[in-house]
Amino acid sequence: MAKVIFEYARLLRLAGLGALSFGPVFGAISLINIGVKVDLLDLSLLLLIGVLANIFGFVSNDYADIEIDKLSKEPVKRPLVTGVISKKTAIGICALCVIFIFGTIFIFFYKNQLSFVLGLLCIIVAFILVYIYNMYSKKIIGSDFLIAISGALFSLFGAYIITKDGTLSIFTYAVLICEFSQFLFGNAVAGGLKDSDHDYLGNVKNLASFFGVKVIKDKDLIITLRFKMFGIGLRFIFVIGIFIPFIYGIYYKIWEILLLIVFGGALLLISTFLLSIKKIEDRKKIVKLGGIMGILRYSMIPLMFLPVIGLFYVFILIISPVVWYIIFTPISGKKLFQQVM
Repeated sequence: MAKVIFEYARLLRLAGLGALSFGPVFGAISLINIGVKVDLLDLSLLLLIGVLANIFGFVSNDYADIEIDKLSKEPVKRPLVTGVISKKTAIGICALCVIFIFGTIFIFFYKNQLSFVLGLLCIIVAFILVYIYNMYSKKIIGSDFLIAISGALFSLFGAYIITKDGTLSIFTYAVLICEFSQFLFGNAVAGGLKDSDHDYLGNVKNLASFFGVKVIKDKDLIITLRFKMFGIGLRFIFVIGIFIPFIYGIYYKIWEILLLIVFGGALLLISTFLLSIKKIEDRKKIVKLGGIMGILRYSMIPLMFLPVIGLFYVFILIISPVVWYIIFTPISGKKLFQQVM
């Protein structure tokens, strides 16, 4: 029984969901500086929607990639590959996620206003893009942009579903830029490197292979200069996005600016380390560096909100995914911090 629970937790990516599901929450918080009131119930429901949307994305992706994942050299195969969890169960999980998400939206957020329609449109388009990506990403070069757009749309959904008149703030646009660049980096760069040992066996067409990333016979990982420039460029876009409110006149204290600079510099440095890995056997290192970058980039968005919500609530936002990780990692059958996120 315990093994089955572990397998379901792995399928749902349960331990890491806390760090991945705050997009709609950030979208809602981004409106506070223009006078939009956001209560705890709204934020909790938006987080729930974010969690269910990520579960849908992960499970449907695993379902679509069963044959490709069979070629992976990872020591522990995914639950759908081993057959511990059936394909029908995976489809059922995805269907339940969609039902609960749209049920929650109409029960708790419905209002006869254009902003509701815009929010609903954002999340519908996001789901369509996720589905297209999961079903056809291995055949379409640049499909990583679809998942990046969907990530930004989930944040935009969180903003539109809360606002009444459809007005967005400078923080909203900053969040959209950051979420887009992060999803693109995580999927195309970190994900492309992690799976480079078996993607070519399945004739996968992705940005990593397009830019010349490959594994040669002695397991050397060849990361081309143009792929490194692409990855670092995305990180610079993320860091610039964090500073957009400051650039456009939002007042930050000196220590707040310094904090953002330190976190941004650390993110760029670790990204450089990731893009300098020489051996595909360093898969665990790729995963750990990806996890550390995830923590840094996630923390930077709450830090961007410092002038709006204050240090206490920023701390709550930053610590929440860590608490989530500590609670749910044992359920996934892993030791704490055996892998970062």
